[in-house]
Amino acid sequence: MGKGRLEAFSDGVLAIAITIMVLELKVPHQADLAALWPILPVFLSYVLSFIYVGIYWNNHHHMLHAVRSVSGPILWANLNLLFWLSLVPFVTAWMGENHLAPLPVALYGGVMLLAACSYTLLTRLIIRHEGKDSPLALATGGDLKGKVSLLLYVVAIPVAFVSVWPAIAAYVAVAVIWFIPDRRIERVLKVQ
Repeated sequence: MGKGRLEAFSDGVLAIAITIMVLELKVPHQADLAALWPILPVFLSYVLSFIYVGIYWNNHHHMLHAVRSVSGPILWANLNLLFWLSLVPFVTAWMGENHLAPLPVALYGGVMLLAACSYTLLTRLIIRHEGKDSPLALATGGDLKGKVSLLLYVVAIPVAFVSVWPAIAAYVAVAVIWFIPDRRIERVLKVQ
């Protein structure tokens, strides 16, 4: 079956997630810079999550650009990914509103870990559907970026209970790793 509806639905869910996150930002009632200080954790949580959702949207777009068709299992795997990404506004708000407390920071990492696992599963199902010589299979190879990301999440979640800043640094590191769209797919598609 075609991939158009999957792309359109995914774009819509991610746009709604970003919209919900921005609606969580409450405007201070005072008109001075000091009024912004208490909402700084909320704003920084929003910025990190906006970047994450943008990264998923961008890489999801690149991945689907390399796909000819989708199957039922791919549709379900995509819904699984969207489920975890739909929780990003909740964990973002909880983390920000509680000024980066350990449990919300750990749960944020848990949601990000499960989203990353879901993205990996989606990639693997697409490769199985399209074949080992498909553009996506050739582009991802051993997927070092994906494995490093998963490892950083797995380490960061328990670390959040000891000190939140190293955990947050790990979440930022994952965002930095993925900030530039996956050029591997573009390179493979140019060759074919």
